[in-house]
Amino acid sequence: MANTKEPNVLPTNEREELFEILKERFEQHMHRHPGLEWTPIQEKLLQHPEKMWSLFEMERTGGEPDVVGVDKTQGAYIFYDCSAESPAGRRSVCYDEEALASRKKNKPAHSACGMALDMGIELLDEEQYRYLQQLACVDQKTSSWIKTPTEIRKLKGALFCDYRYETVFVYHNGVESYYAARGFRGSLLV
Repeated sequence: MANTKEPNVLPTNEREELFEILKERFEQHMHRHPGLEWTPIQEKLLQHPEKMWSLFEMERTGGEPDVVGVDKTQGAYIFYDCSAESPAGRRSVCYDEEALASRKKNKPAHSACGMALDMGIELLDEEQYRYLQQLACVDQKTSSWIKTPTEIRKLKGALFCDYRYETVFVYHNGVESYYAARGFRGSLLV
């Protein structure tokens, strides 16, 4: 049977409110996207209402999404979660759905990969996380799961990062672990 689910679309009032938030953040942080202008970005967003919904979810969960560049191969604007700390509405999650299913007790409410999938975004990988740190020092009190290479995940491990001592640190943990100060950051191409 064909998937007949309608894409998630924001009501007009929420879309307009989100545009105001995104535009103000865009203008306040021009160092994240030198040479870009807001109007073409807004026009592109209007062409992709499902991406607006994903940005709304990024914002709702505390990610403070902003444009950090352009993917020239796809002709898409790149949004990252730019909040100072790992998004508060996405913490206390294990790494992925398989890890969540394998926990026998004290299960978290969700997983980072599962939540990202639900939101229509991707976890940042290590390279993207390091790029974000060049734009602003984030996760100085928290940490964020990052996309983990398959070889590590097969061994029941996952990677996370933070910023301490003026350095980006990449660590490992078991995929089932979760902590109140660890969430995840996402990216979205529009």
